Amino acid sequence: MISSVYDSPIGPLTLASNGAALTQLEFENPKHPLPTVPPGEDKIIAQAKRELDAYFKGKLKTFTVAVAPQGTEFQKKAWAALQKIPYGVTRSYGQQAKVIGSPAASRAVGAANGRNPIAVIIPCHRVIGA
Repeated sequence: MISSVYDSPIGPLTLASNGAALTQLEFENPKHPLPTVPPGEDKIIAQAKRELDAYFKGKLKTFTVAVAPQGTEFQKKAWAALQKIPYGVTRSYGQQAKVIGSPAASRAVGAANGRNPIAVIIPCHRVIGA
């Protein structure tokens, strides 16, 4: 595992890679800090930085960098559903809960989204309260 800081228009983002996929994208001063990973650079981090550059310039709508978020099975289902929300579209927590087959779990979906370890690329910002 290695990490690198990406200076984005929304502040520094720490990207971490396991060599095969991005495992973390963390904002500065996170509410739920992720594990610290030693610095380095690889093809996954380089691809993520290129895609983030294009995304923030409005030229990219779908990320293709491989991701491997670590969490519970429920969290992984919630995060996988996030990746299916198209650019420019929003969903409610209730809609996301239905998509993953747990229609009564909108609060749990909200909690899972709050623990998203690869924000921006896994677009939790596309889910709203109602």
